[in-house]
Amino acid sequence: MPRLAIAKNFLGEYAKLEKSVQNAVESAIGKFEAHTHAGLHLEKLRNSRDGRIRTIRVDAFWRGVVLAPESGDTYCLITVMPHDKANAYAASHRFTVNQALGVLEVRNETALEQIEPSLATVAGPSDDRLYARVSDADLTRLGIDEHILPVVRLLSSEAHLEALQTVLPEAQYAALYALACGMTVEEAWREVAQYLPAEAPQEHVDTSDLVTAMKRTPSQVVFVSGHEELQRILAHPFDAWRIFLSPAQRRIAYAPRFAGPAQVTGGAGTGKTVTALHRAAHLADQARAQLYSAQSGSAGTPILLTTFTRNLAESLETQFGLLAEDDDVRRQVEILNVDRLAYRIVEQARGTRPVIADGHELSRRWSGAASQAGLPFTPTFLNREWEHVILAQDLHTEQQYLTCLRAGQGTPLGKFQRSQVWRLAQQVVGELQTEGHSTYFQLANEAAHILRQSLAAPYRHVIIDEAQDLHPAQWRLLRAAAPPGPDDLFIVGDPHQRIYDNRVSFAKLGIGVRGRSRRLTLNYRTTQEILAWAVPLLGKAPITGLDDQVDSLAGYWSPMHGRRPEVHSCRTREDELADLVRRVRGWLSEGIEPNAIGVASRAAYLAKQAREMLEAEGIPTVSLAAKGKRRAVRAGTMHGMKGLEFQAIAAIGVAEGMVPAPAAVTPADVDQVAHAQDLQRERCVLFVACTRARDHLYLSYSGSPSPFLPT
Repeated sequence: MPRLAIAKNFLGEYAKLEKSVQNAVESAIGKFEAHTHAGLHLEKLRNSRDGRIRTIRVDAFWRGVVLAPESGDTYCLITVMPHDKANAYAASHRFTVNQALGVLEVRNETALEQIEPSLATVAGPSDDRLYARVSDADLTRLGIDEHILPVVRLLSSEAHLEALQTVLPEAQYAALYALACGMTVEEAWREVAQYLPAEAPQEHVDTSDLVTAMKRTPSQVVFVSGHEELQRILAHPFDAWRIFLSPAQRRIAYAPRFAGPAQVTGGAGTGKTVTALHRAAHLADQARAQLYSAQSGSAGTPILLTTFTRNLAESLETQFGLLAEDDDVRRQVEILNVDRLAYRIVEQARGTRPVIADGHELSRRWSGAASQAGLPFTPTFLNREWEHVILAQDLHTEQQYLTCLRAGQGTPLGKFQRSQVWRLAQQVVGELQTEGHSTYFQLANEAAHILRQSLAAPYRHVIIDEAQDLHPAQWRLLRAAAPPGPDDLFIVGDPHQRIYDNRVSFAKLGIGVRGRSRRLTLNYRTTQEILAWAVPLLGKAPITGLDDQVDSLAGYWSPMHGRRPEVHSCRTREDELADLVRRVRGWLSEGIEPNAIGVASRAAYLAKQAREMLEAEGIPTVSLAAKGKRRAVRAGTMHGMKGLEFQAIAAIGVAEGMVPAPAAVTPADVDQVAHAQDLQRERCVLFVACTRARDHLYLSYSGSPSPFLPT
């Protein structure tokens, strides 16, 4: 009986087709499903580099590319292209099995043959070549194909390697890239091991067995069991993350169990949120099975999936709905942001609805208290000391504050000054209590105490996305929300994307992740050109993770290629907005959907001006917070970009005096440590906005450029 498989690339190309062509593609697939080749016209090309590649007719213009292994009756739909491009692909590419990993690979054989003579011409002396100090045996152990090895031996620079990225198999390029970054063979293997299948080959790999290799490569190939499963896959072709996980993501998301809290880190676009969603679905499926076997009926919601902001929580809810199609599985998971969780717990305990104090109210109260006492402290300093020392450490007495460590606070305070600050803090907290007002951090602290006193954690598992942005009080709440034990906390974050002023040490919170930390390095969202340009925006200062270890982006790369980012200088703000309109019109004329275009600025008022200018020119816009999928350009702040992605991003106002935002940076003469932390956070904000772009990144400024921009 014929078996049908679909490659990830096929789904991506299918998603771009007009509906009539999609229908024709489905009709062609139906002939496979009907177990008949009548009218299928599997065509083998002459002089093809791989005789197992065929093409099928979709209509007069489009053709599908099919991999048909010689043994068995298995067919894999690789891609769909216009007629001439499909034939060119079929003639130039070769599918092989990685000798070290046992996974399916594809390379552009024709391009490699054309490049090799040029590399031989420019190759320097053998001792000066890129991999002169790496033996053939070590390269083979890393999975480098014997047919590719001669080309690798000609490489003299990283630029030569980068030129090969689009024609080499992904795992082999990852090995070569790791070595070029200065990693040892053992370190490079750890990067390559991310491609190891869940069921890694135990013995010698049969490099002629393509079908087994396809089974070992679920990140790129999915076998379709029937018509209903095929329809589910094709119904959401843009959401390939539901079906295809990298081996590294799959090993983490579907691990049988973690003995305690587990942490997943990785740069922007490495699929951390996708991994968290799949982990939630896996635990939910287990919880459902346990519920049915116990025949105990509803036992409450065992899993909490949470994040920092409400918008991100809503996005998670939408994505989880696509992933978990079974109602019983969905019912096992509650999705809400941590502030909403704290609010609900406190409201239930108090019996009244808490009133939230905003930043303006706090600033007014701090200013009034300091002025009344005749003390020189600024509202910004006092609020920072309260939130990041007193609340962060859950200090309840003056003596505790007088003796606590103030790590990360650059302004030294003597014992007398601490007493003054404590009295001001007590005054402001008392005023808030009198008015019945609380901050969200206070609510989190109160909710954590409520849960600890109740001795009844509301969840069995807590999955936390965007973990780097949470405050210690929120961490205490989440720690109290699930009892310690296997799979209690699943933590996903990236300290390079820390865009809020919260710093946490797991060690001080009693959250141990040693031995259960995993790192993702492969970016699946952004092109290598955008990534290579954006990473330097972070600066050179080391960034510390939640586990108190320096977090590195070593080995962080993307297999995708595209245009280099465009940085545009303008004389005036009016010119900059006019150029934005032209840039957006250009993207629209290239066929990019309006809702796949994002406009970001550091200041909310500039985002508003951009929307007004675009609207005036007939280009519909919506805010980043808008719900639904209206065909409109989305615009908002760089902070609002968190958790989103777009085909094209325009970051505007990236000018001196705007990025970094002066009001967000503590003056160096006030607190040198806080100043450095604030600058790093502002770098992260710009980095986050830029790495939301998949294919196109445009930055503009009027006047002088931001000091963060490369010179």
